[in-house]
Amino acid sequence: MQYINAEITQSNRFYGNTNPYELIEQYGSPLYVYNEKIFRQRCREMKTFIPYPKISVNYSVKANNNLQLLKIAREEGLNVDAMSPGEIYFELEAGFKPEQILFICNNVSKEEMQFAIDRNITISVDSLSQLEQFGQINPGGSVAIRFNPGVGAGHSQKVITAGKGTKFGVDTSFLPEVKEILKKYHLKLVGINQHIGSLFLEGSAYLEAVKSLLSVASQFENLEFVDFGGGFGIPYKKQENQDRLDLSKLGEEIAAILHDWTASYGKKITFKIEPGRYISAEAGVLLGTVHAVKINHQDKYIGTDLGFNVLIRPVMYDSHHDIEIYRNNDTPSSRKEIVTIVGNICETGDYIAKERLLPEIFEGDIIGVLDAGAYGIVMSSNYNNRLRPAEVLIKENGDPMLVRRRDTFEDLIRFYK
Repeated sequence: MQYINAEITQSNRFYGNTNPYELIEQYGSPLYVYNEKIFRQRCREMKTFIPYPKISVNYSVKANNNLQLLKIAREEGLNVDAMSPGEIYFELEAGFKPEQILFICNNVSKEEMQFAIDRNITISVDSLSQLEQFGQINPGGSVAIRFNPGVGAGHSQKVITAGKGTKFGVDTSFLPEVKEILKKYHLKLVGINQHIGSLFLEGSAYLEAVKSLLSVASQFENLEFVDFGGGFGIPYKKQENQDRLDLSKLGEEIAAILHDWTASYGKKITFKIEPGRYISAEAGVLLGTVHAVKINHQDKYIGTDLGFNVLIRPVMYDSHHDIEIYRNNDTPSSRKEIVTIVGNICETGDYIAKERLLPEIFEGDIIGVLDAGAYGIVMSSNYNNRLRPAEVLIKENGDPMLVRRRDTFEDLIRFYK
């Protein structure tokens, strides 16, 4: 078997004791493959990168909610965030205790709030009206509030979640109104949080937001935690030797700020971070099969079963994923050429990699889409009545384990019966 343009997965023995062809034969194509060693390694990096004693790492389940991965995160000592009652349900199923869950809600109903309240799960609200709603249904309760620190960062305008032009968080100019509502309903403010956006590889914006949120925290007594959010990026362009986020440097800089602030606050509270992508992205590869090669008006297209129903990031965010090629014969790739890798969805915008210089690709090849462990399967759909792929975990001993089966046609109609 040939591994072409595949230095990344070969260097970390991503597929363990198996290979992409064996995996596709056994579990079908397309297929999400996760590596347990890499997932655990990223958990441990996040737990230790800030040299400060009271750090809580909350895995952001929206990045990847596979139950087996959630169980591994719990084993590694992580806590979790939730964005919906469904995520809370998954987290409880994975064995997390209510006190390990933070429900960071956005424009939710009274019923959704009550779902978390009934399970003794801390809720963070992100508007005055949601704080008012919480007070109405749970007077005297404990609550957290998400503020907008005025600083945003991210790889796409669609994922910048602070600063101007975003729906998230309470503007700090409304602090007097916040205090009025807390007093009105006898609420205890236990924590404040923020999230500036997703996928930063340089820490200056994050540090600025940390300082901004701590200035807000100083205006409230007896907080139990401050949550700085996440957005820690990974290098999606590994084949171009893109630099990693310097965690050591960032951690030292954050720790210095925290030590200074707690000295003035007079209480060593817990500080939370919310890595999702950083933990799961590099632990996942999406495999798909090439079914057609064609030229249209001098453009070459590689037709695969990797439609945007399987991975929507390139279409939604114009995101880059490195591509590897696996071939089960000795046919060489005699040249490199510019190609666009497309899927099988009936839309022109259905692509995985646009105008990419790659070694020659043939029908029957398997394509490996790297760094697909975050915002992959969780954003997949049955559009065009396509079946969502299975998920497989390469365990630490190198053996594969099915951790979610492939959809069946019966699954497509189960809600109509």
